[in-house]
Formats: sequence, structure tokens, C-alpha cells
Amino acid sequence: MMRFEKIRIINFRNISSSVVDIDREDIVLIGENAQGKTNFLEAVYTLCYASSFKTPSLKEAIKHGEDGFFIEATFLNDYKERQYISYSFDGSKRNIILDGKKVTDRKELIYNFPCIVFCHEDIEFLKGEPDVRRKFFDQMMSLSDPSFLDDIRLYRNVLSKRNAAIKMADKSLMGLYDERLARYGLSIMEKREKAVEVFNSIFPSLFSLVSGGKDDLFIQYQKSWQNVSSAEEIVDILNDTRERDLKMLTTTSGIHRDRFVVRDKNGIFSQSGSTGQLRLCSLIFRIVEALVFEESTGKKPILLFDDVLLELDSTKRKLFLNEIDSYSQAFFTFLPKEIYFDESHKSPLCYTVKDGKYYL
Repeated sequence: MMRFEKIRIINFRNISSSVVDIDREDIVLIGENAQGKTNFLEAVYTLCYASSFKTPSLKEAIKHGEDGFFIEATFLNDYKERQYISYSFDGSKRNIILDGKKVTDRKELIYNFPCIVFCHEDIEFLKGEPDVRRKFFDQMMSLSDPSFLDDIRLYRNVLSKRNAAIKMADKSLMGLYDERLARYGLSIMEKREKAVEVFNSIFPSLFSLVSGGKDDLFIQYQKSWQNVSSAEEIVDILNDTRERDLKMLTTTSGIHRDRFVVRDKNGIFSQSGSTGQLRLCSLIFRIVEALVFEESTGKKPILLFDDVLLELDSTKRKLFLNEIDSYSQAFFTFLPKEIYFDESHKSPLCYTVKDGKYYL
């Protein structure tokens, strides 16, 4: 199983310079707020994805007064071979080196360093706009299926060109765009349907187990292109709605308009569930993501837990932790004096965090 051994972080957030041994299955970071716990998780995530889970702009991650940041780590791959990765960012350009070779496509990182982060913002899976849930399912699927990520990239590229043509009222290439949009979109829809079916085979019973309550939750996949089974049928829809698209200055139908709705017997769960239930549900989303990844690839991901266990009572926390054994390495953040694991849990490597420094 893949595992980081040691990480070096320079000028990332409030971390001036730190070399931290992380050669353990469970790493616990303990400290008050704003000391550097989440910054450490963000640095690990940046190595795994070349992006942040806190901000769309990595410029914000550069330590104040500095020109850039640098992160490097040694790790053991799935074959227990030691490898090296580094990420440097000067404020405009990034440079990623994996075992002496430059990485040009982030896709290479995703499949070398599968990483799932649990954070407070995940409650938006329930309370947020449809694009938040779309993004979650697309990320979950991309983690284990390279062809899905390719389809999404190709679809977005064609969609961008089609929307640009619509804004200029240029119909000359619309037929070509429609054909490609239909082809990539149909593939994405078929894969999304299968992914939701797999998700629903795990999600309801797992939520019931941890919550001690309802087991009727499920994800409803609402497609923008309804009742189609071929790319030709989708092309017909795009042709029929072209005038509407020209009037609205955008492509008004397609997989970028699909919805994933969390429902129970009472309807939409975000409207009937308590805040605690919604929070727990968002955590279960992430557990299912890890389980689906393992089932699809035979590999186990890296998990990052950013203060998300604070709102669970001791019983639910224990049940939750019992269900997260499908990982190669896990990083947890906790406040001082917080009881993070019971005596049955495997021995973690614990660091006290203060002012961007990490002490054993």
C-alpha cells in the first residue's frame, strides 16, 4: 500500500520550514486553532492533486512575504519501492517532479496518490447547489476511472467552444459541436448511472449503521437529457433547443445540468434532516467514496480528516471510525485534550502543532 514516509514543507501558509516524519498508518495533529494543522493537510493534498481543497488559487497558500512555496516527500509505492515527489510554485508556475521526471498532467498524480479529504465544507453536499454534488460524483468516479476523467475533460472543452460560438451567434460549427457533445455526454451519463447504483448499494445501510436511525436514504440521478439511448437522439435535442440556447447565450441542456439529489421517504433530505444528520451524511459520502475506490481498483486511498469528528458524539464517532479501515494512510486533526481514539485503535504517530511547527 502506498504511504508517505517523510515530508518537507517550506513557506506554505504559516509553515516556514518543517521536515516531518510521517511513516505511520495513522498521523494525528493536535493543537489549537490557527496553528498549522489544516495547513499540513493542505500541503499533503497539494502533493497528491497539485491543487488545494481550501482555495482555487495556490497564490493564497504562499507564506506572507515570500515568493513561493516548496513541498517534497518520500513515499513507498504499492510495491514497497521508495520514491520521491516534489512540488514547487513561484506564484505563477508550478513544477512537479516525480522520481526525477517532470509531471505535465495532473492525472498522473491522481492515480499515484489517491487522496480523499473530509472537511467542514462537505456539508454542502447536502445543503449546497447542484454543481457541488455533481463535482463530488465526478471526482469520485475520476479517482478510479481514467476514461471518465478523459470524457469529462473532452466534454468541457467542447462545451466551452459551443458556448463561445453561441455568444457570437456563429452556427457554422454547431453541428460538429453537437455531435461531440452528445458522444462524450452519453458516455458520461452511462457511467454516472452505474456509479450512483454502486453508491446506493452502500450508502443507505452505512448511514443507518453509524446514525442508529433511518436507512431509507438514496441518491436520485436526474438527467438533463431524459429518455435517450443514443448520441443521435441527443443531437436531435440539441438541434431542437438551439434557438433557446442562442437566446439564453449558453448551452441549456447537457450533463453539466444533471442533478444528484439526496432523498428519503419524506422527499429531499436537506429539507427534512437536522444539521447533525446532514453533517453525518456528508461524512458518509466520503467513506463511500473510499470504499468505491477500493472496490474498483483494489487499492486503498490516503484519507485526510480536518476537524470533522468534533461534532460527533462518542458513540457515533466510534462507529464512524470503525468504518474507515479502507485506507493506506490517514491524517487526523484534533484540538488539545480531545479524546480522538479509543484504546482499541491502532497506535498513531502524534504531533503537537504550534506556530507552524510540529513536535513529537
